Amino acid sequence: MTAVVELVVSGPVAPWESIGLRFTDGVATVGGVGLRVTGDGPTPPVMVGWTLAGSPTTPASIDGLATTHVAEPPAPVDGVHPLGATAFDHVVVMTSSIERTCGEIERVTGEPLKRIREAGPVRQGFHRLGPLIVEVVESDRVTSDEASFWGFVLVVDDLHEVAGRLGPDVLSPPKAAVQPGRFIASFRAQVGLGVPVALMTPHVR
Repeated sequence: MTAVVELVVSGPVAPWESIGLRFTDGVATVGGVGLRVTGDGPTPPVMVGWTLAGSPTTPASIDGLATTHVAEPPAPVDGVHPLGATAFDHVVVMTSSIERTCGEIERVTGEPLKRIREAGPVRQGFHRLGPLIVEVVESDRVTSDEASFWGFVLVVDDLHEVAGRLGPDVLSPPKAAVQPGRFIASFRAQVGLGVPVALMTPHVR
């Protein structure tokens, strides 16, 4: 199986440390997936790439998504994060065409499109790449003929505790997620992450 093993974000590490992620050499590893923050880049920060392990083909771009490849996932180095994050839930990719982008993801990784969800003017396609889901979102607001990274969601065991600890100026109040039984909350723009990041409760079993 092809797996996402790292997401790469430009910009300073300090805002990420302020929300409770712990970094070693610029990487915070959560649930076997690393978040690499470069320390430089454009302002505001953006997500600039990802690293895949075990892909049957190894192009440097997947429909415009900058891609690095490794043969095997790195050895686990997960630590305890003050944020309480335990896993990556999903990463969001924006596109003008689900068929084009999901077709390229499947061609490169061998991992099929699991389903398409129709949500009014927005369509969502889903691939599983190792421990996380890649959610490809088609919107008529996207006019580029290439896909782009948008943001991601982390899982925390006790979202309401985290929201209470960080406060509403840092994290929005938890609300019901699309997935039944789960709750979600988003970091405020003023935190300075640059990349849209949300926290979710674990999957309901």
